[in-house]
Amino acid sequence: MPPDQPKNLSETIVLPGTAGPADRGRPVAVLVEGSGPGLVDETASLLRHRLRSASLVLLCGLSMFWVYRVFLLHELKTPLHWFIFACHTAVTLTTGLLGWRLCRSCPHAHQHPRVTELIIFGGCGAFFAAVSYGALVDGAAHGYVASTAPMWMTLIFTYALFIPNTWQRAAVVVGSMSATALALLLFVRFTQPGLERLITDQSYLRQGIIDNVLVLAVSAIIAVGGVQTINTLRSEVFEARRLGQYRLRRKLGSGGMGEVYLAEHLLLKRPCAIKRIRPDQSRDAGAMARFEREVQATAQLTHWNTVEIYDYGHADDGTFYYVMEYLPGMNLDELVKMHGPLPPDRIVHLLSQACDALREAHGRGLIHRDIKPANIFAAQRGGVYDVVKLLDFGLARDVSYQGDLQLTQEGAITGSPLFMSPEQALGEPLDERTDIYSLGAVAWFLATGRAPFEDTNPLKVIMAHAHEVPPPASEFNAAMPTELDAVIAQCLKKRPQDRPRSALALQQLLQAVPVTSGWSAAEAAAWWTCHGCPQKKQLDEAVLAGNLI
Repeated sequence: MPPDQPKNLSETIVLPGTAGPADRGRPVAVLVEGSGPGLVDETASLLRHRLRSASLVLLCGLSMFWVYRVFLLHELKTPLHWFIFACHTAVTLTTGLLGWRLCRSCPHAHQHPRVTELIIFGGCGAFFAAVSYGALVDGAAHGYVASTAPMWMTLIFTYALFIPNTWQRAAVVVGSMSATALALLLFVRFTQPGLERLITDQSYLRQGIIDNVLVLAVSAIIAVGGVQTINTLRSEVFEARRLGQYRLRRKLGSGGMGEVYLAEHLLLKRPCAIKRIRPDQSRDAGAMARFEREVQATAQLTHWNTVEIYDYGHADDGTFYYVMEYLPGMNLDELVKMHGPLPPDRIVHLLSQACDALREAHGRGLIHRDIKPANIFAAQRGGVYDVVKLLDFGLARDVSYQGDLQLTQEGAITGSPLFMSPEQALGEPLDERTDIYSLGAVAWFLATGRAPFEDTNPLKVIMAHAHEVPPPASEFNAAMPTELDAVIAQCLKKRPQDRPRSALALQQLLQAVPVTSGWSAAEAAAWWTCHGCPQKKQLDEAVLAGNLI
């Protein structure tokens, strides 16, 4: 047992390990969508998120100055001043309303993010134009040029920092803001007689040209350059998360050998799950040769109850990955931990399907070697609920393979400590009956809500599987039929020859258990409707709709 023992005993282990150098150079994980960093679903989702933040920031600023103006209402002496106050009130309310709608996930605001952007920044721009005009007019009346650049700089940099854009579009929007400020300066210059006498004055050149024109021009250039820099970084990260024709979107989980991501095929727009083998594993040529051979063999499995493998390959950085069908639902580990032990008829229903998947695999000479609740998925497929999918043949071995001895003996002890067979624990030769033992341990878990042997020390659990007999499952679940209890006990026999000889034999024993009523499709649908995981489902649907980053 190596010193770094797995914290989670349900995690798959491989001993002796193939650990290489420490993981380094892993690309930054960012969830993106679509075929490019333009206004596709991923960018639209990011835009909605940024608009919400920008609207709240602008609302805070507008509200503070609105309160300040309320205390100075007695100084509003001209219609222009009252008009500016009315504009201030309207823009503050509009920005607040849009920010609230974005926080509440309003479908109209989410479906038309560019329209929302136009209303927020267009409204603020119109208000700033009114304020600028008022300030310039007041300044002209007193013989000076008011500096309006700071307020426009605030709007320019807020837009550049928050709104994802191409530099060309940002140049148009930011340029329009700067041009509006300068146009107002010229308009007031030629319409207000108070400024005519300043045309030859050096103070006009300093106040009117340097303080406004040059400051706004430099601000616009910096803002557009910043947008281009941010967009370039987004594009680089976008490309960094591409694996062949697939785009990673969200990490679903991790195990002893790698990480699983929700992904999408760039052209087909089909959701899928991608397993990336950990870099320390992928740097081992022998381990990668074994994985590639086993993925090829697993891809030949066509049974409905085996997870379908679409593709596999190597990323530019050498990372090995393979692509599987994406399954809505829960694995049996999640199912039991969230809802407790399962009724006997459901146990029979689920494990009979797992036997079907193993029948094909064993018939092709493949043994799984890592049967555990987390690798058996209760999915919804084709409108049918509680469809079992057997996952993760990452430790599968072709017993008929007679190739390189190093490839076939990589990892003398393999599997998950809580569910491994005695022969796995002792490093002995394996056949299909090792999967029968592990499936019996899974049945024990489904009936009791706990593993047959539990300890904080993985080595003690492994040795318990090798030498100790677990108590009957009925001791922890009085509703267990004696026949199902006996089937589970037979699967957990220490000697392989004492167990059911095949997956078919185990399936026949399960189907002979006299349960009160079979777990029907209608019962499964009703259960998932009432007790399914709505938060998990909504999260997955939100990711697939491009609403999460």
